[in-house]
Amino acid sequence: MGVLAWVNQYFFGVSVPLILLLAGGFYWARLRFFLPSRIGKIFSALRREKRTGSNSLRALMLALAGTLGVGNIVGVSAAIAMGGFGAVFWLWVSATFAMILKYAEVVLAMRHRRFDADGMPYGGAPYYIRDLCSSSGLRRLGIALGGLFALLCAVNAVTMGSMIQSSAVAEAADGVTGISPMIIGILLAVLSFLVIRKGSEGAMRVTGVLVPLMTLAYLLLSVAVLVLRADRVGAAFAEIFAGAFTPEAGVGGIGGFLLSRGVRFGTMRGLISNEAGCGTAPTAHATSNEKSAAKQGMMGIVEVFVDTHILCTLTALVVIVSWGDIVARDGDFLSMTLSAYSVVLGRGAEVFMRVAIVLFGFATILCWGHYGRESIRVLSQKRWAEKGFLWVYAVSVVVGACATAEIVWGLADLAIGAMTIVNGIVLLLASKEVKEETNAWLNN
Repeated sequence: MGVLAWVNQYFFGVSVPLILLLAGGFYWARLRFFLPSRIGKIFSALRREKRTGSNSLRALMLALAGTLGVGNIVGVSAAIAMGGFGAVFWLWVSATFAMILKYAEVVLAMRHRRFDADGMPYGGAPYYIRDLCSSSGLRRLGIALGGLFALLCAVNAVTMGSMIQSSAVAEAADGVTGISPMIIGILLAVLSFLVIRKGSEGAMRVTGVLVPLMTLAYLLLSVAVLVLRADRVGAAFAEIFAGAFTPEAGVGGIGGFLLSRGVRFGTMRGLISNEAGCGTAPTAHATSNEKSAAKQGMMGIVEVFVDTHILCTLTALVVIVSWGDIVARDGDFLSMTLSAYSVVLGRGAEVFMRVAIVLFGFATILCWGHYGRESIRVLSQKRWAEKGFLWVYAVSVVVGACATAEIVWGLADLAIGAMTIVNGIVLLLASKEVKEETNAWLNN
C-alpha cells in the first residue's frame, strides 16, 4: 500500500467520518433539530425564488452542478463495489449529519462574502476562515488556513472536478459516438474555458438549464427500473442494512468499525457526491443576491437532500436490484452502472445514461472550474494567476479524458478529506454565529 493510499485509509478514513458525525451531531443539537418543523419554509422559499426570478435558485443549480455527476452515477457504484451494499447506509448517515453542516457553511459564506467593483457578491470558506480567525486575534493563522484551504480546493478542482469528470464523460461519449477521448477532451476543454472565463454568471446560465432537466430525466429512468423490479426493492434495503454493520477491514471494536470498507467508502464517496461539510459549495451559494443568510442556507440543505437522499439512493437501489445481472464489475464502475440500467430497460437506457453522464459531467466541470478560479483569487490577486489556472484547468480536462490514473482518485480523496477537517473545526468554532442567524430568521 502506497503512502497516499495509507493516509486516505487510516487517517482520513477515520477522521473524516468522525468529523462529519461529531460536528453534524453537535450542530443538530445546537440548532435544536429545527429542520423538521421548518420544512414548509423550505418549499415556500423555493416557490418564491422561482416566482421572483432571484438568482438564489440559480446559485443552488450551480452548487448542484458540482455535486450531481460522477459522484451519483459512478461514485455510488464504486462505493458498493469497494465497500459492499452497507456502504449505502453510511452514505445516508454521512449525508444526514453533513446536511446541517452544509447549512452552516452556506450561512457563514453569506455573512462573510465580499462584493466586487460591480457590486457582484463572491465568497466561500477561505473568507470566513480568515474572518473568524481574525476576530479571535489569530489573523496570521486565518491567512494560513484560508490559503491552505484555497490551495486544496484548487487541487480538488483539477483532480475530482476536472480529470475524474472528463474521464467519465469521454468514456460515456465513446460508447455513443465512437469519437476518440482526445477529441472529446479538447471539445470539453474549449467549451469549459469559454464559459468559465465569463465568471459565475456564465456558469449559472448553463447549469440553470442542464441541472433541472437532467435531474428530472435521471429520476424518471431510475424509478422505471425500480417499478419493473419492485419485487427486489425490499431485499435491496435488507442487504443495505445487513451489510452496514459488518466491518470487512476490521481489527475489532471501534477501530474496526471506522476502518470498515462500508463506512470508509460510503462516507468518502458520499462526501465526493454531496460535498457537505468540506466547504466547497459555499463558493456557489455566496454568489446569490439573497439577503437572508439562513434562507440561502436552506438551499444548501435542499442540495444535499436532492443529491444524496434522492438521486444517490435511486442509483444504489438500481445497482443492487440488478446486481446478479450486471456484466462488468471489476474496477469498471461506469460499466457497472450502465449495465444496471440496460439489463432492465434495454440498450436505449444505456444510451440515455451515457448522454446524462456527458451533460452532468460538463456541468460539474463548469462548477468546479468556478471553484478553482475563486480559490486562485484567494491565493493571488494577480491577473496572470487566474488566467494561468484557467489554462491549467483546460489542459487537465484533456489529460483526464485520455487517461485518469488511480493516483487522481487518491489526490481527490486527500484534498477533500483535508478540506473537511479544516472546515469542520472552523464550523464548530462558529456555531454561535450560525445559531444567532438561524434564530433571527426563525423568529422573523
